[in-house]
Amino acid sequence: MKLQPASKKEVKRIASGTFACSAIMILALLILSLVGVGTFSYRIFIGAIGGSLVAIGNFTIMCLTVQSAVGIEDKKRMKSFIQGSYNGRLMLQAVWVVVCFMVPHIHLVAGAAPLLFPSVVIFYLQSRGKLMPPDPPRTVPAAPSQEDNLEENLGPFEI
Repeated sequence: MKLQPASKKEVKRIASGTFACSAIMILALLILSLVGVGTFSYRIFIGAIGGSLVAIGNFTIMCLTVQSAVGIEDKKRMKSFIQGSYNGRLMLQAVWVVVCFMVPHIHLVAGAAPLLFPSVVIFYLQSRGKLMPPDPPRTVPAAPSQEDNLEENLGPFEI
């Protein structure tokens, strides 16, 4: 299946935001190492790049799943399809974290933290009003005059 143009746009926005957050994380880990907390090495770059790719891939799979689920007529099948995709994507993230833990050339924090960055980017876009286009202004209908609805606006004791 191919990504729709709107989904491509969102994946690009999430990807650029995730890589920006990863750069900030790398900078923060560098500053911490200069202060004496931890050590800075190539492992951080490998973890950040790998974690970012897993996070972006996860978001892309989610977009493809939603596109596919729209065509399913039966609500139970649709829910089961989306739930299965969610479980698979969650398993993908869990496997990546285990790989970060097991492989000595990958920094655990730098590998696991980017999995949270798409949520951070979505929150940022949502807080700035850039995620969804603004709703068109609603027009409030004019209130009816007293003469128009005299019988409809009777009080509790009026006949």
